[in-house]
Amino acid sequence: MLKAVVIDDVEAIRRKNAALIAASCPNVSVIGQADSVVTGIQLIRQTAPDLVFLDVEMPDGTGFDLLQKLSPIPFKVIFITGYEDFAIRAFRFSAIDYLLKPLDRHELVEAVKKAEHALEKDVFDMKLHNLFTNLERPKNLQKLVLRTADKIYSVNIQDIIHCESDKNYTTFHFINAPKLVVSTNLKEYETLLGPHNFFRTHKSHLINMTYFDHFIKSEGGNTIVMKNKASIPLSVRKKDEFLILLDSM
Repeated sequence: MLKAVVIDDVEAIRRKNAALIAASCPNVSVIGQADSVVTGIQLIRQTAPDLVFLDVEMPDGTGFDLLQKLSPIPFKVIFITGYEDFAIRAFRFSAIDYLLKPLDRHELVEAVKKAEHALEKDVFDMKLHNLFTNLERPKNLQKLVLRTADKIYSVNIQDIIHCESDKNYTTFHFINAPKLVVSTNLKEYETLLGPHNFFRTHKSHLINMTYFDHFIKSEGGNTIVMKNKASIPLSVRKKDEFLILLDSM
């Protein structure tokens, strides 16, 4: 049984979420509730929970402020936010779970299952550090958490040259580091990296335009050459979009 606390500044939402957790997650016991950063810190210190459902925005600060004041973190965290704000992309880059209000029962159950089977504490600490870094850094200096078969890495997105898909796997190629293979499809990374000057040239390729070198037109197919000499195919349906992008650079 996991001991849990719910921290949210709106009483009605807090009580509703606590009731939904109790009804949906029989392995979770909600042992307390708090309505702010200050009272949340007090509650956590008093009850030593295994799991904290943590609101992002509160009147006296954020859930991130609360965690930084309690560091190191001996419990697991599921963030809850009322809207898709600046923090959402940081969560996704850092591979940290979050739920949107109003809570969806299925998503809640899945998040709790993941929390139960979460990796060792030092991995969560690394993800949390990555999250704090991304919240403080400008857009072009964000970090991305990548999980391979045996390790978890935090990489600088500006060091990624291109990503290559093979079914449900994605290979990352870097400017000055060995490639990494992760078991996540390319579509997920297209969504994450698209706003950071990345372009999907082909169903199997996503490139960082920072490292674009030149473009070759030929009857056999169009090719993009990167600064590391990698040759990347450009699909016919993506050609016009790519040329427009080049004109705007």
